[in-house]
Amino acid sequence: MATYVNNLRLKEITTGDEDGTWGNSTNTNLELIADALGFNTQASFSSDADVTTTVADGAADPARALYFKVTSGTSLSTTRTLTIAPNTVSRVMFIENATTGSQSINISQGSGANVTIANGKTALVYLDGAGSGAAVVLASPQVAVTQLTDVTSSASELNLVDGSAADTVVNSKAVIYGSAGQIVANELDVDNIQIDANAVKSTNTNGNIQLFPNGTGFTELYGNTNAGAIRFNCESNSHGVTLKGPPHSAGATYSLELPNAVGSTGQFLKASDGSGKLAFDTVVQYSAPQLKSGNYTAVVGEFIVASAGSITITLPASPSAGDYVTIKDGTGAAETTSFTVGRNSSNIASSASDLTFDKNFAEITLVYINGTIGWSV
Repeated sequence: MATYVNNLRLKEITTGDEDGTWGNSTNTNLELIADALGFNTQASFSSDADVTTTVADGAADPARALYFKVTSGTSLSTTRTLTIAPNTVSRVMFIENATTGSQSINISQGSGANVTIANGKTALVYLDGAGSGAAVVLASPQVAVTQLTDVTSSASELNLVDGSAADTVVNSKAVIYGSAGQIVANELDVDNIQIDANAVKSTNTNGNIQLFPNGTGFTELYGNTNAGAIRFNCESNSHGVTLKGPPHSAGATYSLELPNAVGSTGQFLKASDGSGKLAFDTVVQYSAPQLKSGNYTAVVGEFIVASAGSITITLPASPSAGDYVTIKDGTGAAETTSFTVGRNSSNIASSASDLTFDKNFAEITLVYINGTIGWSV
């Protein structure tokens, strides 16, 4: 007696059967094998309910096809299940959900796992044929096979062509690969980063955009006609402050290093050495002029105006590098009646001598350098 236990439900003739007619059964089997390698469609859902389709033994059946397009005779109102029987068939097949009603369908074979196929999508599935506990497994991601309706190419490019009909790809939303391997697109979304026109945006709420050079590498802003520049805009992007590199004619290549800590209110940034390291410093503020008509010992930072001759203005004791004092002749008669600037144990211009002030209306600032130079004029 013939059996139908194989995965394609073909007729298997036992020895001695169908004497003189076995050729008919063999021809039918060959036709069914051809069907199993092709395409077929079936209105599996004649009503809005779950349904079982059984691959017929030894006869043509749409569910035997490698590519099985599932339609419906009515609009589905919710996700419905299509069970493919018998549950002993083990095979791989493409199943397309072409039902009406925009509903997903579940593909089942037994009490094992199912595969859900979204409306309009096609999935490659594996039926394991394990009997009552048979499972259906997704063998590849689902694709919408009708979306790519027109693809053209030239010697250097692959393009997705414009389309205005449903299920076609519009060129303005397509990814195009150019002759140099570049991606040409109006917008490119990668994870939480969106590249749109000249903008790189984070699509996360309050998201950061991070740049990670490698090792001693750095993030570089190229110039093009003008020097490279970076602009810091206001929150409305209607105003901004720009930092710009020097022009090519300057031939400048150097680094500026920010301070190690935040400065204090009123401080400014200055170059602290010749390597481009910046530091915060306090603005030098001269004190109000002080008129002195007699001998006086100055305090660091004071502005002394001598209002009489023949007096001594003594510099501060034990000064530190950077300390300063400003002294001015206020009489206009210093050339006739000079006064003295006392060194107070520190050198003045590398000399262990006091300074004679003998220029009418002259004004000098003395800055303490070190123990050798002392006060520099």
